[in-house]
Amino acid sequence: MNLLLIRLIIFAVLFFAGLKLYRMYREWKLDREELLEGDDRQEGGQMVRCTWCQVHVPETDALREQGEWFCSSAHRDRYLEEKRTDEE
Repeated sequence: MNLLLIRLIIFAVLFFAGLKLYRMYREWKLDREELLEGDDRQEGGQMVRCTWCQVHVPETDALREQGEWFCSSAHRDRYLEEKRTDEE
C-alpha cells in the first residue's frame, strides 16, 4: 500500500512538472514569434503628408480629421476654418 501511494505522489509531481514546462515553452514560443514579427515592422511607421503645409510626418504622430492628415492641431484647425469659410 505504501509503495502505491509513493508511486501516485511521484506520478502527480511529474505530471505537474511536465505541465509547468509545457506552459513555459508555449509562453517562450509566443514571445519569440512576437519578437520576430516586430523585426519586420518599420520603426517610424508610414509617412503621411500634412494637408496644410505639405510636410511629411510619421502616421503615428499625425492627426487625422475628415480623411485628411495634419502635422499639428493648429494646422488642422486652420484648414478646417478655411474650408468652412470657402463653403459659405
